[in-house]
Formats: sequence, C-alpha cells, structure tokens
Amino acid sequence: MPIRFTNTLTGRKEDFLPLKPPQVTMYVCGVTVYDDCHIGHARGAVVFDTLRRFLEASGLKVRHIRNVTDVDDKIIDRARKEGGDDLKAGARAVAERYTGRFQADFARLGLLPPSAEPKATEFIPKMIRFIEGLIREGVAYPGSDGVYFAVRELARRRGKYGDLSRQKLDQMMENAHVDAGAGKKDPLDFALWKKAKPEEPSWPSPWGEGRPGWHIECTTMSTDLLGDEFDIHGGGQDLVFPHHENELAQALGAGKPFAKIWLHNGLLTVNGQKMSKSLGNFVTIEEALKKHPADVLRMFFLSAHYRSPMDFTWERLDEAARAYERWTGFIAHEKAKGSGAPAADSYIGETGKNFFDAMEDDLNTPEALACLHGLAGHPGGSGKLLELGRLLGFFQSAEKTDPAVEKLITERDEARRKKDFTTSDRIRKQLAEMGYVVEDTTGKTVVRERV
Repeated sequence: MPIRFTNTLTGRKEDFLPLKPPQVTMYVCGVTVYDDCHIGHARGAVVFDTLRRFLEASGLKVRHIRNVTDVDDKIIDRARKEGGDDLKAGARAVAERYTGRFQADFARLGLLPPSAEPKATEFIPKMIRFIEGLIREGVAYPGSDGVYFAVRELARRRGKYGDLSRQKLDQMMENAHVDAGAGKKDPLDFALWKKAKPEEPSWPSPWGEGRPGWHIECTTMSTDLLGDEFDIHGGGQDLVFPHHENELAQALGAGKPFAKIWLHNGLLTVNGQKMSKSLGNFVTIEEALKKHPADVLRMFFLSAHYRSPMDFTWERLDEAARAYERWTGFIAHEKAKGSGAPAADSYIGETGKNFFDAMEDDLNTPEALACLHGLAGHPGGSGKLLELGRLLGFFQSAEKTDPAVEKLITERDEARRKKDFTTSDRIRKQLAEMGYVVEDTTGKTVVRERV
C-alpha cells in the first residue's frame, strides 16, 4: 500500500512520491519567540515529529527544516512592555530568551531535533535579494512605507492566488477587513519589507532601513535550504491564510514550483474555547509536563487524527495517562516474566500489518494506537508494542536505565528473598519518592515511572 496524504492545496488524498527518493525534504513552520510555547504548539510539533519518524521507519531519509521567527511586531511589543533604554537590544534579548525556552520545551517533549533550525535574522540579506527579484518580475513594488507584493498582478499573470485557502479575491476583500495602508496600491497587497520606525530593530536595504515582513521569511529560508521545489510544507491550520497562501504566492511570483504537498494539523481548543490568557485557559508546555510526562501528551495528541480539531481538558489528559500506564504496566510484567512475542503468533503479525496500513493512510494515528492497545492485552505482545510504540516516539525515557534505580531493585529483591521486609518496605518507599510505581511479581520487583 502506498503512503497517502491529504494535500491541502488540492483537497485530495494523494500518493506520496518524493521528488528524489529516498530523500524527503520537509519544511515546517516553527514559532515566533515572544512568549512561552503552549500546548497548541506542542500538538503541531508532535504531529510532524511523528510524520518524520514514520517516513524514516519506511526507509526514507528526511531533511527536516523548522524555522524560528526572531524578529516580529510581537517580539518588539514584548520588549517595549518590559522597558529598558534600548528597544533593539530588548527585542534581541526577548527573542534569545524565548528561543531557549521553546527549544528546551521541545526537547522535553522528546522531539527529534530538526536537520536545521534557521533564524529569520540570519537570512535577511537573502530575503532582500528575493524581494529584489520579485520587483524585477513585476509582482512587487516599493511604497512609501516599505515594499509590497502585488496580489492581483500575480493572479492576472498566473491565474493563481487563493488556491491553498480556497478563496477568491472578491471573497478576500469582503472578509479580510484589510486596511489600504500608506504605501499599498491595493488593500490585498501584503508587506515584503517594512520601513523602520524610530528605535525599532532594523537592517539596511535598497529601500532604506527596515525589516522583513513575516511571509517572506519562510519562502526565502525554505527554498534556500531545500531548493525551489520540495516535498512537504507543514504547519497548523491557522497558518493556511494568510501566511502559507502568501508564501506560495511569493514563490510562484519568483517562478519557483515550491511545495508539492501541504499538510496542516487541526487547531487545539481548551475546554471548548480558543486558548487565551484573558480567558485563563492558556496552558503552556511546561505546565502540562509538570503534571504528566511527554509520552502522555503524545498519547493524547495522537488519539485524534492530525487534521481534526481537538479539545484539551485536564480530564482527557488524565485518561491518556491511564492508557499509557496500562502499556507500561503490561510491558513491565512481561519483562519480569521473561516472556517475548511467540515466533508464529498470527495476531501479532496481523496487528503489525494493520498498524502500518493505518499510518500509510494519511497518518491515521488513532487507528495505529488502537493496534497498540490491542497488543497491550495480548500474551507476548510487549515486544511488538515496544517496537511500534518507539516508531511513534514513545518509550524514549524508558530506554534510559537509571543505575541507581537498578541498584535499589537488586537490593530489594535480595531483601525479599531473605524475608527482610523492613528493608524491602524502606526501598519501596524510596523508589516511590523517586517517582516510580513499585509492583511485586514472583521473586522480582517491577518498577515503572509514575505518569
């Protein structure tokens, strides 16, 4: 069965055929570093981490680019609120602080590091050259307050704008409530370069001191690092318009084919509402990880199809914890018994096939998890559960044996053998204080991390 994905650009499920197999090129929009990352960021990151793991398990080699937007109005606004005499230095400090925090959060989530993680500020000279090319092509023009992309000119020349978001230009005018702006020729046009305001971060350019618009960052970085055409462009559903629509427009305006397949994960709400600090339902990655480990968050996120909307509640996260604990308990007991998967177990073999069929069908992780839940109740299924679970990114911490814990287990087993129940109980308490659930099987102590 071929791997198939639903392409946002066509709206159809398509066979995935890499441009240069076995190489796969994938660009996924990262974060704007002005605040701590929230669980919405975590969902998208886990989805594309899972996609990458699956493609690599299928024999492909993934070059994965994830950008960092480290110059933006929100970063500048944050620096302004924090005060200080030098706004430029303040904005740089904000970006550096939250870049470090998001990288730490993503590492705690157990995500594979990207092949490259370019920062927008590192690519500004190349963005300027890209904009110059768009002006030469006649699809961009300098205005009094910067440089703008001419949306209707692209549509007139190539018949394309709005394909990704399935909108027509007239609809955009009705729905966007766009402001014409000082330098625009048309309300639909968008900024490629913004002239500097007093004290704000800026860089020299042919159009004066300023900084890039948001959309030109990703078009420049993706084509520079992956080529004029690449396999996959990913991100959240909220980025389809205007960000990804405008990325695509810029690439087409420069004569570049750009991404073959566009994949977008559904949005995450909290208790049925959009996440907002004013509503008091803003949940950071750090807060979620204080309550449950990364594997539980991964279990929760993968329980819904990546394209579907998803609602977060603490109760649902607790449910995911119980499901994950069932897995770890089953694996621990089978390990203690020394059992493994029988060589000719038709159920285990069929379950493995069903797992891959689900993943090949538009990354259907709910069906894939159902296969793993079945293995967790099947005698001898722990080996296959570990194998397939690791493919999805689970059990990473379980693979790292703590020598101190192993030493305590050995001491406790010896105490139990000698019927020294005082020592046995003391070690049980010590292991519990270290965050482990302790269970006894015949002659052996079984521990697993509390979730």
